[in-house]
Amino acid sequence: MLSRLKILSSMQFTIILALYYVCVLNIPFFQIVKQGVDKQADVNLVFIATIPLFLIFALSFLFSIFSIKYLAKPFFILLTLVSSSVFFGALQYGVVFDYGMIENTVQTNSAEAVTYLNWASAVNFVATGVIPALLIYKANIQFKPLAKELFHKLMFMAAMLIGIGVIAVFFYQNYVSFGRNNDIIKRHIIPTYFVGSTAKYININFLQEPIEYKQLGLDAKNTTDKANGKPNLVVLVVGETAREMNYEYYGYDKPTNAHTENQGLLAFKDTDSCGTATAVSLPCMFSRMDRENYESRQAKAQDSAIDVLHHGGIALDWLDNDSGCKGVCDNIDSVVIDRSSDSELCNGQYCYDQILLDTLDNRLNNIEAKDSLLVLHVIGSHGPTYYLRYPQAHRFFTPDCQRSDIQNCSDEELMNTYDNTILYTDYIVSEVVKKLQQQSDKFDTAMLYISDHGESLGESGMYLHGAPYAFAPKEQTKVPFLGWFSESFAKQNSLNLTCLAKEAARGGYSHDNLFDSLLGLMNVSSEVYQQDKDIFSQCRQN
Repeated sequence: MLSRLKILSSMQFTIILALYYVCVLNIPFFQIVKQGVDKQADVNLVFIATIPLFLIFALSFLFSIFSIKYLAKPFFILLTLVSSSVFFGALQYGVVFDYGMIENTVQTNSAEAVTYLNWASAVNFVATGVIPALLIYKANIQFKPLAKELFHKLMFMAAMLIGIGVIAVFFYQNYVSFGRNNDIIKRHIIPTYFVGSTAKYININFLQEPIEYKQLGLDAKNTTDKANGKPNLVVLVVGETAREMNYEYYGYDKPTNAHTENQGLLAFKDTDSCGTATAVSLPCMFSRMDRENYESRQAKAQDSAIDVLHHGGIALDWLDNDSGCKGVCDNIDSVVIDRSSDSELCNGQYCYDQILLDTLDNRLNNIEAKDSLLVLHVIGSHGPTYYLRYPQAHRFFTPDCQRSDIQNCSDEELMNTYDNTILYTDYIVSEVVKKLQQQSDKFDTAMLYISDHGESLGESGMYLHGAPYAFAPKEQTKVPFLGWFSESFAKQNSLNLTCLAKEAARGGYSHDNLFDSLLGLMNVSSEVYQQDKDIFSQCRQN
């Protein structure tokens, strides 16, 4: 339309742009509206018909604010390019770009970002982003003298408000009721919601005055009293994007835990994540704050469970093959795997988790004889390129999905690919247990595995993760939580494994339990320790 008109007034430009956003970029929004309509018994079709009109009026009003000479073109070119990517994520994967997703996006490294590039995303970006941006660039927008332009702009904006007002007069109660019953709808409006979320992220992280850092657990003390003279060695494996329902331990009908099934692991049932994305879940699960009161800005300004353990004299190390520790390990020794360090296990953008086992070997060969906690942060089941998470030798379930545009794979292929990642992670965990068993002459050993969040694999049209927690499906919030304890560790730390097996079967845990469970497992006492949240406390024999 822009190319057919030789000269456009700023008002014409604004309303054409609004029409494009409503008719094309807000297709995901109208899909959510349809879902709301479908589950509603009585539907006022006239009210439904006003929704696109209401959106055109509202976007035209907002766009008018930025339809200013010298600003309009660069602003709307950038907005349209970004909106195109948001549109693709929402349309193909059901992603909602709220504050948490913006935070996760900002913290995504280049290697992760590349995995989202494929022919489908490229074609979409060109068709819905680049071409419209070029039309905006070429548009001949005629701006009137300042006073006249301002007058016409105000009249135009007033007309849009009148249009919104007329709709409100007749259908206000319909909008209130429909919006209350379908609160997620507003989160799919492009560009208002993702722009608002981005502004919130910038305000919180860059504009607000920094919170004074607060140290926690400075009174922490290691109370381990071992008759056999051997220190404790615990390895915590932090999983990535593993969901509970694809674990054989939780009733899944495929052998996804074949490597550990004979090693005596305990599976803690019904465990909830703190968030649906790594940027939220990882710092939250180590934070003193619970999910209900978690606030990332405050969490960054206070000590984590890792720091309290450090205050208590526990030797700590963090080995990372994922996207970093998100600030959790900033005060201890940590290693982020060099993605070019091993030609067989790495390709410059990612490494198989096997490389963590090699790094762990080096650590265990040089470890001090003192109570220690080693954290392995695996890349696990990170999507959408699930097929890149396991080597050919571990490609057990076939046919699998050997592509990143997973929405174009069959359900069987996609599930097989994801299950291969779960099985490969199970192999990594089994190897960790074997290495700990080999340390039995020097340490009393134990292992914990817990994932940061789950993953949607096409259920209800949703893929990947990062959905707002209030609306997130169980696929994204229910995570595997496993534990292994050597007999010597259990005996010397007065841990009743029979009791613990019953507690694991009972379930009902969450990331909120990790802080105190780590302190309890490592025998660290502190005023910040809460015994009722330590899942091991009631199975500890005094």
